[in-house]
Amino acid sequence: MKLYQRLLEANKEWAVKKLELDEHYFDRLSADQKPDFLWIGCSDSRVPAEELTGARPGDMFVHRNVANLVVSTDMNMLSVLQYAVEVLKVRHILVVGHYGCGGVKAAMTHQDLGLINKWLRNIKDVYQKHAVELDAIEDETARTNRLVELNVVEQVNNLLKTTIIQKAWNRGQKLDLHGWVFGLNNGIIKPIVDMPAGTEITDIYRYDFE
Repeated sequence: MKLYQRLLEANKEWAVKKLELDEHYFDRLSADQKPDFLWIGCSDSRVPAEELTGARPGDMFVHRNVANLVVSTDMNMLSVLQYAVEVLKVRHILVVGHYGCGGVKAAMTHQDLGLINKWLRNIKDVYQKHAVELDAIEDETARTNRLVELNVVEQVNNLLKTTIIQKAWNRGQKLDLHGWVFGLNNGIIKPIVDMPAGTEITDIYRYDFE
C-alpha cells in the first residue's frame, strides 16, 4: 500500500466509526458550521489545532501559516479573518505559536533561504523591536522560546490594528483575542496575552467609523 493510501483507508475507518456511534453524525456536520473560535496557528505538522484542544469538527475555523503570522498584506489571512468575524461571528481568536518553532529559529539566523526570507522578515522585525531583552538571554534555546512568545504577542497586536477587528468592536461584537504558545515537550498550551473586546488601541492605529 502506498503511503498516501493509508490516509484514505484511515479516513474510511473513521467515517464508519462515527456512523456506528451516531447514524446522524454526518447529517449534522454537513448542515452548517458555527464555530466559536478562529485558530491562527503555525503550519508545523506537530501542532494540529483540534487534537491539541479536544475540539470537535465544527468547533474551530482554522488558518495556518509559517510561524503563525498576522501580516497586513496577506490577503489569505485577512480573508479568513473577515469571514470568521463578519460571517461566522466567532467569539474568540487564538494566535497560537509553539516552542521550538522552525520559522522563528530560521529568522534568527543570517541564512539566505530564498523566497521565505520575505516572510521571515516579519519575525526579524519582532526581534529588532525586542533586541535589548533578547540579546541579554545567553542560552540560545531560551532566547528562541522567548522570541516565540514575543512573536505571538506582536501578532495579536497586529490583529488589533486591523479594521476588521476594530469594526467588530465598534458594532458591539463580543470578540476576544488571545495569544497562546504550545509546548512540544509537554503538550501544554501556555496563555501569553489576552485582549478582551474593547481593549484600548494605540492612537495611530485607531480608525474612526461612522
